[in-house]
Amino acid sequence: MKHKEKKYTLLNKEIKSLLASETNLIANLGNICAAIKEKFNFFWIGFYLVEKDELILGPFQGTVACTRIQKGKGVCGVSWKKNKTIVVDDVSKFDGHIACSDLSKSEIVIPLRKKEKVIGVLDVDHDKYKSFDEIDKKYLEKIIKELEKKIN
Repeated sequence: MKHKEKKYTLLNKEIKSLLASETNLIANLGNICAAIKEKFNFFWIGFYLVEKDELILGPFQGTVACTRIQKGKGVCGVSWKKNKTIVVDDVSKFDGHIACSDLSKSEIVIPLRKKEKVIGVLDVDHDKYKSFDEIDKKYLEKIIKELEKKIN
């Protein structure tokens, strides 16, 4: 098993354990962000939660962030609108990218669903280009699936 996959396997076990006894969504989102940051030290990790027609900033680890994102705008808004994971190798080439920080170079966004409806997104940014691949997608989606079990 590759080093990155081994780290994700350990992370997934840790998150499963954190989620096992906690029912509060905000507490779980906060601990997930902290666990990912601790294991990988990505530039920015956070959740945006759907409120009416916007994504509103939720728990996160990293620099100051955008607080509101419109549906279909930026990587987060597009992930919400399309209800699918989006991996971006170079955010400057993503049409409509919202630059909350000019230090962010690549990004992955995974939708969070309750009964198939998107209720938020997990947004992970890196300060290097082409930082996310199929391994990141696979394991971050597993984390979200584990969280969805708690809210569905």
